[in-house]
Amino acid sequence: MSEATEAIVKTTAGKVEGNYRRGTYVFCGIPYAAPPVGGRRWLPPQPAEPWDGVRPVKRFATTAPQNPPESSILAAPQPEPQDEDCLYLNIFTPGLDDARRPVLFWIHGGGFTSGSGSALVYYGRNITMRGDVVLVTINYRLGALGFLKLDDVTNGRIPATGNEGLLDQTFALEWVRDNIAAFGGDPDNVTIFGESAGGMSVGAQLAMPGSRGLFQKAIPQSGAAHTASSVDRAVRATRALIDTLGVSATDADALRALTTDRLMNAQRELALKAAAPGSDIGGGLPLQPVIDGKVLPELPINAIASGSADGVHVLVGSNLEEWKLFSVMDPSMARLTEGQLLRRCQRLIPSGDVSGLIEAYRKARDKRGAPTTPAELLSAIQTDHTFRMPAIVLAETQMQRGTPAYSYLFTWTSPAMDGKLGACHALELGFLFGTHEENFSGTGPEADALSENMQDAWVAFARTGDPSCESLGKWPAYGERRETMLLGRESALVEAPYEEERRAWDAIPDASAGTF
Repeated sequence: MSEATEAIVKTTAGKVEGNYRRGTYVFCGIPYAAPPVGGRRWLPPQPAEPWDGVRPVKRFATTAPQNPPESSILAAPQPEPQDEDCLYLNIFTPGLDDARRPVLFWIHGGGFTSGSGSALVYYGRNITMRGDVVLVTINYRLGALGFLKLDDVTNGRIPATGNEGLLDQTFALEWVRDNIAAFGGDPDNVTIFGESAGGMSVGAQLAMPGSRGLFQKAIPQSGAAHTASSVDRAVRATRALIDTLGVSATDADALRALTTDRLMNAQRELALKAAAPGSDIGGGLPLQPVIDGKVLPELPINAIASGSADGVHVLVGSNLEEWKLFSVMDPSMARLTEGQLLRRCQRLIPSGDVSGLIEAYRKARDKRGAPTTPAELLSAIQTDHTFRMPAIVLAETQMQRGTPAYSYLFTWTSPAMDGKLGACHALELGFLFGTHEENFSGTGPEADALSENMQDAWVAFARTGDPSCESLGKWPAYGERRETMLLGRESALVEAPYEEERRAWDAIPDASAGTF
């Protein structure tokens, strides 16, 4: 299609018309499923209703209902409109032809309770133009509308498994399989990638029987395959939320009649209850994927170890100082004592030699000249527990299964807050999408080079299953020497980075498991 031709494409539900902007066709807000409202609330996604004529898709659609972030650090520049009618996707493509380009399918993060595929940081023109690939970004149901296990609590009156948000992702992948060729993409060469809860979703998709064959490669960023609730924990969270609402758990009509505002208020209260010391809901993410035995048969990493992701090449990694983003939002961190450090680590890691772990981190950091205050030690341990160790275990697991896995560690330091954020959570996103800016990410020749390196590697991986590229050079698969690409002001391949800290986890049984 020439640049002067209208951007009209026929999908399985009808024709859509997007925009052409500086070499990229952009389609915003294509419905990939029917609105999950009314009687469809908490049910698996259903096909979108067909339409006649040409449907304009030139503006981003509404996002899933969510509460505003607790910190301005995480807030979007402008709030996006929300609605339960949220199952839409966006496509960025260099051409509407039969070129069969690699497809990058993005799953946004946000703790399974916030975020959207239309966030400005994910705007796809830069990566699609640089790599000649097709980018798809999606919305999926979040929080109490996407991860509430209602089938047990309602005695089957509402058969929600607690994985409806994951089912939305799978349904969007099926839409891509059936439609992406018309947008210049190759339905047989799809790479799923995501960050934080999006990376954890990628890990879950690797374990889900219903998603097998819908993608060929996977890139979980800052979130691997260790995050899922047990049924018991999910049921406790669901009961706690319903108790807050003051509605009978067996009154399906009353539950479906609840306004989204009431649900979001109850979700906020649930998060507070979960964070309270001694809570039987458990801290962290009270609303997340559930090991229900059907959609998600077992903890994702265990399914992968049994072969669920055999043949799927994986590129996995984390940021060096993930937890610093959360530390700056915790006023108590500045006053943390050694005793409080020990108690927090004991809550985080109930079994194993926590004192030995702390001392191992202290010794390793002291040797490098890194700070060893209680706050710095806790941040480093939290980072590795939640992000780096699960990534390493996933790479090891795929290696042992005979499927290539590639490892990275993102080390660029944010200029924000006089450097206090370090190489924090979510910092790599602007570089990956080429949307890095002055305040949070940093700009300049070094930043531009890092962005190009990451885009080239991710695109090479999407095209061939190997992230080696001209700008970064040869990137070998993860092996016995723990080959890892450092991505920062100077990007380079190293062996076994931060190995002393990694070895310290060998004495902690199941430390990176995300079940409760």
